[in-house]
Amino acid sequence: MNNKPDSTGLDNAGAGTRAVWGGEQVRHPYNATQTPIVASAAYGYDDIDVWYDVALGKAPGFIYSRMSNPTVETLEAKIRELEMAESAVAFSSGMAAISSVLYTFLAHGDRVVSTKDSYGGTNKIFEEFLPRTGVAVTLCETFDHDDLEREIAKGCQVLYLETPTNPTLKILDIPRLVAAAKRVGAVVVADNTFATPLNQSPLALGVDVVIHSATKFLSGHGDVLGGLVCGSEALMAQVRHYREINGASLDPFSAYLIIRGMKTLALRMRQQQHSARALAEFLCTEPLVEAVNYPGLPSHPNHAVACAQMSGFGAIVSFVLVGGMDTVKLLLPRLRFAHCAGNLGAVETIYGPARTTSHVENTLEERQALGISEGLVRVSVGIEDTDDLLDDLKQAFAFVKKTLNPQLNEVHVETAN
Repeated sequence: MNNKPDSTGLDNAGAGTRAVWGGEQVRHPYNATQTPIVASAAYGYDDIDVWYDVALGKAPGFIYSRMSNPTVETLEAKIRELEMAESAVAFSSGMAAISSVLYTFLAHGDRVVSTKDSYGGTNKIFEEFLPRTGVAVTLCETFDHDDLEREIAKGCQVLYLETPTNPTLKILDIPRLVAAAKRVGAVVVADNTFATPLNQSPLALGVDVVIHSATKFLSGHGDVLGGLVCGSEALMAQVRHYREINGASLDPFSAYLIIRGMKTLALRMRQQQHSARALAEFLCTEPLVEAVNYPGLPSHPNHAVACAQMSGFGAIVSFVLVGGMDTVKLLLPRLRFAHCAGNLGAVETIYGPARTTSHVENTLEERQALGISEGLVRVSVGIEDTDDLLDDLKQAFAFVKKTLNPQLNEVHVETAN
């Protein structure tokens, strides 16, 4: 007998509780306490009329897993709870989610406004693929909100935001840009991957569609690909239709792994953010570092905006090394508690230069045009002990200084001048 109250009880629950219980306050088959992996491509019906009603969406049920799947629906319900959204749609990867959203809401003759400083794969869609379909693309300087407002006012169907940006951690003023977009009737899309639902609620700030690469912090273990999109039921119905026809659906095994990972999101993020702040503060004191990007630092150009629209500053730090790629090649292999890899958001700390991670798809000239230095390193801070991560970074820098000396002093003189 189920003696649980009828209400899910999540209306006033905290984000950590939502991450655990969202979509899972149901009785699973065989009284299992964990969401089962339903590995079936199709679902059978003896009653042809019922089958037809389910196929048309007039009755609950499943027809074919490219369209919907019980395990995937649980994941969609969980992110819906975390983002306080009416509806959600899961995809096979973060880029599948991003591209599907853009192609859902943009057609020949339309216009999209965004910023130059976005994830390299997203930038490729803007620079290479959308123009092929007759969509006009305008990319503004990320910090220039006045220019963004002017371009939005000229008319657009979609305003695409990424904040914090990957990998330079720039912050966009979401309410300000939403207000400009609403004046011209544009759909506002925001990539919330870096912030996570724990630190930023774009829908509450007026955004229409929120995107996550679930591969990153949501899954948290670097072992699965996935993308999630949230918003109103009316908008998600369009996104879901595009996914069903174009086929970038998430498989149930991946959905299960993301569900499992999301349950510890709050715990992981608490430690990761603590260490990220400590690493950022240390990097500000290191002579081999030209610049540090972390919105939690008071020195960040948009720190005040971040404080206004974020409840935490995330677990990504980036910094620019004196000496560029030559210094990168010395520093990164020396680290003991870190992967050098093209991923982020995992329990292990991950380091990587932009040219092999976020902007590997871009040429050197394209990265330079986007303001991405060859010496820029992105750090996805893991759940290791903070002191161990700090000590590891310090010993790596000590090795670099010893290797570069006496050339290092000459570099410092040139930098100071």
